[in-house]
Amino acid sequence: MSAPSVLTPRTALLLLLPPMLWAGNAITGRLVHELIPPMTLNFVRWALAMLVLLPIAHQVLHRSSPLWSHWKRYALLGLLGVGCYNSLQYLALQTSTPINVTLVASSTPVFMLGIGALFFGQRVQGRQMVGTVLSVGGVLLVLSRGSWQTLAHVQLVPGDLFVLIATAAWAWYSWLLTQTDRDPPEIRGHWARFVLAQIALGLVWSGGFTWAEWQWHDAPIVWGWPLALALVYVALGPSIVAYRAWGVGVQRVGPAIAGFFGNLTPLFAATFSALALGELPQVYHLVAFVMIVGGIVVSSRR
Repeated sequence: MSAPSVLTPRTALLLLLPPMLWAGNAITGRLVHELIPPMTLNFVRWALAMLVLLPIAHQVLHRSSPLWSHWKRYALLGLLGVGCYNSLQYLALQTSTPINVTLVASSTPVFMLGIGALFFGQRVQGRQMVGTVLSVGGVLLVLSRGSWQTLAHVQLVPGDLFVLIATAAWAWYSWLLTQTDRDPPEIRGHWARFVLAQIALGLVWSGGFTWAEWQWHDAPIVWGWPLALALVYVALGPSIVAYRAWGVGVQRVGPAIAGFFGNLTPLFAATFSALALGELPQVYHLVAFVMIVGGIVVSSRR
């Protein structure tokens, strides 16, 4: 496992991209939830992403590729990052409210620290705990819209369990990314091949989930420009660009620090939603941003 380095401004900017794109992904998933079933949306999303990457990374799928001798690792990465994480989030948006989804997802830094300590031999330090409290507090401030009494009225529903499982899967996936010694140089040395290796085997899992979805109930797709544009966005931004940026960022600073950047997702989502509705950002948005960034700074100090 490679040792994480100090968080630099360049890496911080790189890690800002995924939460921005994933915030747009959450909004898009909510907008099209009546146009396409969740498992099908995830499968089509990654199938399109695979088509985009094939021209520049098709070598990874050749018969002589080291992918096949390391298929267990990439099948696990594909299951967690491609098959489970987004499928469960899209499924949660069918049954849960956006505030519940983002509330449960704000536990990402906790899962990062816990899984790292239990399975990857990482020590949880006091500054990381302080950073976790600051970061999660900033998320709760956004969700409560500046009024803590709002959280008292939040009611959890079965769909929130999907988000909890998705968050745990993402934390495990992120820690696996740090085990660079398990990746063949031919794959690790080319970012598109590394992403395509995960997508190719992840589509097997996602395809199975989609097949089960269509077997259990009728799942019509309402084709049209709104769905087409949504698919193009989720295939390029939240998939290829975000996964590339997240993978590099995690390898540079480690999942524990990178996990705090994930808590910017609900902040970006709230801001994007407010702008789309013509509402100006409020003071609590600024306070929450300071708290989340403060958590990142505290946890990443040496």
